[in-house]
Amino acid sequence: MLQGDQPMREKKMNPKHITELFDMTERTAIITGGGTHLGTQMSRTLGQLGASVYLASRRAEMCEQVASSLRDEGIDATGLRCDATDELQVRSLVERVMSDHGRLDTFICNAGGSFTTAYPPDASIKEFRDTLEANLTSTYISGQEAGRAMIPAKRGSIITLGSIGATLAMDIRIYNKNFKRSGPPYLAAKGGVLNLTRAFAAEYGQYGITINCVSPGQIPKETVDPEQAETFRKMNALQRTGVPQDLSGTIALLASDAGSWITGQEIVVDGGWSIW
Repeated sequence: MLQGDQPMREKKMNPKHITELFDMTERTAIITGGGTHLGTQMSRTLGQLGASVYLASRRAEMCEQVASSLRDEGIDATGLRCDATDELQVRSLVERVMSDHGRLDTFICNAGGSFTTAYPPDASIKEFRDTLEANLTSTYISGQEAGRAMIPAKRGSIITLGSIGATLAMDIRIYNKNFKRSGPPYLAAKGGVLNLTRAFAAEYGQYGITINCVSPGQIPKETVDPEQAETFRKMNALQRTGVPQDLSGTIALLASDAGSWITGQEIVVDGGWSIW
């Protein structure tokens, strides 16, 4: 040992059993867009781990219907109205959870969507702005409000929703003429969400708060044309159709103590779509 060096002290650890690391009993979670295609499964996942889940979106009735079905499964679920692009509404949502439980442990920024009706060079500037607002601005607002609630506790997990479109352009050749594919505004917004995630991680790391981005591949709704769904299946390396439950493992990891040393990262869940 060189003169002046101090011997390294081993940190005393009290390791948890792996099942304890994923346990979210007595914890709380907000999922914006919580009653939607992917949001429903994310809410179910955290609820099954023991968390009290708050599903929020502009469509309060839809969120409450989904929350009711989750309660039938034994999950503590509440459906609320919240426009994630409205700072005051998101703040009120966080305050509701803090009032009910005195803590906010996980915030999933799932609100967003694509509003594409035309493509370059005939795309609408309004659609571009609306898409940025719904995806990027909503994530910025949610990340700030969640951070304010989590900082005093020196812990918490924020999960943003990216897309394979955050880093890849779309191969327009694989989409049927009648399929409403996302356009450049959506890809630009999700690219912004990805780097905003890294920026938040740099700001919040000092407070013990993790923030990571989950980027799903094509997970078609049941209403998608079967021919288009089959094309999506063939495009990924695993050669099967993605379903919402494919996100459950990643969401469980990042929301729980099992992922407490992961921050500023993107986890792509796409069946291998992006490897070629």
